[in-house]
Amino acid sequence: MDFDYTPEEKDFQQEVRMFLKNNYPKNLQDKVAKGVALKKEDYVFWQKILYKKGWIAPSWPVEYGGTGWTLTQKYIFEEECGAANCLRLTSFGLVMIAPVLIKYGSEEQKQKYLPDILSSDAWWAQGYSEPNAGSDLASLQTRAERKGDFYFVNGSKTWTTHGHYADMMFVLVRTSKEDKKQKGISFLLIDMTSPGVSIEPIITIDGLHVVNQVFLDDVKVPIDNLIGVEGEGWTIAKYLLQHERTNIAQVPRSKKQIERLKLLSKKEIHNGKPLLEDPFFSAKIAEIEVELLALEMTSLRALSKASAGASSNSTSSLLKIKGTEVQQKITVLLMEAMGYFSMPYIKDVLIDGWQDEVPIGPEEAAFLAPHYFDWRKTSIYGGSNEIQKNIIAKVVLGL
Repeated sequence: MDFDYTPEEKDFQQEVRMFLKNNYPKNLQDKVAKGVALKKEDYVFWQKILYKKGWIAPSWPVEYGGTGWTLTQKYIFEEECGAANCLRLTSFGLVMIAPVLIKYGSEEQKQKYLPDILSSDAWWAQGYSEPNAGSDLASLQTRAERKGDFYFVNGSKTWTTHGHYADMMFVLVRTSKEDKKQKGISFLLIDMTSPGVSIEPIITIDGLHVVNQVFLDDVKVPIDNLIGVEGEGWTIAKYLLQHERTNIAQVPRSKKQIERLKLLSKKEIHNGKPLLEDPFFSAKIAEIEVELLALEMTSLRALSKASAGASSNSTSSLLKIKGTEVQQKITVLLMEAMGYFSMPYIKDVLIDGWQDEVPIGPEEAAFLAPHYFDWRKTSIYGGSNEIQKNIIAKVVLGL
């Protein structure tokens, strides 16, 4: 495996770098760098800039609006976006449901939904987890009963990120009772404006409204909104989760967070010296850097294999596990670097940043505690890390 970019790839890297420098809004860059909460309009504004450029969906086939980039170009693009503190694109439409539609959807479904996903004119949510079916997703109880040309859906979904913004939700439902519970699951698309859909906010520990519980009471869904065939939902769900898990690793953004950690550690004085010069603290940073480097090499090996046409379900699980562990360790060290200044929680500051108020300690310290707690969830969503270890044990070790 050759780690050096070709001259053409270096030219592409420079093209991406200059585009981000000239087009990525400074206010969004500052928000992401500091950790200020992002709003729907922030995501849509940046995504429409990328859409106009033709760079919004690098992994889509060209005929549906993809870029036609090589896997190395996609990697370069992600690297440069991370280095520029670009906000992460909303994944539910672009990264999750779109590949499902392209692989399993009818031509009518592709023509109906993909253009609005591409242009960010439609907002999607994921309806997988339920109050009693989280990591054990196959135990879901939301039912869809077919009557004529419609399904009538009853049940509830929880931890539905951005569900209060969503126009559509892709949902796993139980359409039949089988000896093996995975066999009775189907994949439906539900219009969030349908009668019978109600949303209850869930306020997370950082005080923000990002996730929800969605209730479905006799929601009437056309059979045209079934993806694939009845009973194929589990297969489709696993395909979708591979995309989600790989996307969770976020190596470029962890690199940026380590860079941020080092800058903060240079400013903080400990025993008369910058904290970064403390051998114990610098050793902790070095340990995470080594883990992140190993994760990056694993990502590149996976990229190399994918370029050769090979794929592995266990690789996405491995990247998800290690990626989230590294992310969480970085938030721990950021908190440690700021000490007691990282503890105050002021909701208005998290949402809008410091305005006329005088910051308590270093300006960035107020954002650390909410993010520390928020990042605990990364090892749970997309399939908990414990479940991913079981997948690896089964696929790789044959256990």
